[in-house]
Amino acid sequence: MVRREVLDAYLRDRAKENGANVINGLFLKMDIPKDNNSPYVLHYSSYDGKTNGAGEKRTLEVDAVIGADGANSRVAKSIDAGDYEYAIAFQERVRIPDDKMVYYENLAEMYVGDDVSPDFYGWVFPKCDHVAVGTGTVTHKGDIKKFQLATRKRAEDKILGGKIIRVEAHPIPEHPRPRRLSGRVALVGDAAGYVTKCSGEGIYFAAKSGRMCAEAIVEGSENGKRMVEEGDLRKYLEKWDKTYWPTYKVLDILQKVFYRSNPAREAFVEMCADEYVQKMTFDSYLYKTVVPGNPLEDLKLAINTIGSLVRANAIRREMKKLNV
Repeated sequence: MVRREVLDAYLRDRAKENGANVINGLFLKMDIPKDNNSPYVLHYSSYDGKTNGAGEKRTLEVDAVIGADGANSRVAKSIDAGDYEYAIAFQERVRIPDDKMVYYENLAEMYVGDDVSPDFYGWVFPKCDHVAVGTGTVTHKGDIKKFQLATRKRAEDKILGGKIIRVEAHPIPEHPRPRRLSGRVALVGDAAGYVTKCSGEGIYFAAKSGRMCAEAIVEGSENGKRMVEEGDLRKYLEKWDKTYWPTYKVLDILQKVFYRSNPAREAFVEMCADEYVQKMTFDSYLYKTVVPGNPLEDLKLAINTIGSLVRANAIRREMKKLNV
């Protein structure tokens, strides 16, 4: 699976090869222009290796800004884009013995249960020569390390002898920000809140939204011949919402239904054994949209899902009786 350190470096190099001015810096703040024809002034610290790591304060004037600076976006704060609820994702990169790495050559693992997360899932994702073991939660952020220990316990036999080589924690947006556009400033990716419920995926949607926004700027400015306007950037948002809103809504519903309790999670696991579900899930994930299904198969799926939920709840009640 994708290693961000490799992907990000590749994208930077490709952008530079195609004429982009790549700056190694930290964005600090932005001065908003007083009229529609004046530039935005970006303030940043430049790290070009000449200041012994201290950073040199610089400014940059631009016609438009695409805020792609992550969940804690400073660009979003500069345009008062508002906040969102977020999940905390915690993972450890673990280098495991080669004989155990073979197991993960063609698969990733997903664990569900209130021991690994009360509202999300735990995972083991292969990363070429190591694995990422992690979990996430919205409702119990203070217990994230406890959930991480439980996830490692679930995968214990398969990662035995592994050495932790990196620890990572990130906020994951739960929904888009209230404002994603202001003047000639637009937000994309995690900065805009484009992470899907249920799966927590954001890389594809970050890249796609960035491309769509850039295309809107190129088209609106007529390849740099005129000043871009807010209306030009709004076309990106309209296209984005029309294309991907149904996907986000469906995954939001799935998370609310199947991640709310252990019986619901058991029903989810049982449902995933169905070949029709596997095909629909694969196609939807591949094409990043809710693909149309077969009406008869959809009806069967609905009936089977209800049956799975009923059975799982019945088992939970019986287990409670035994515990008493």
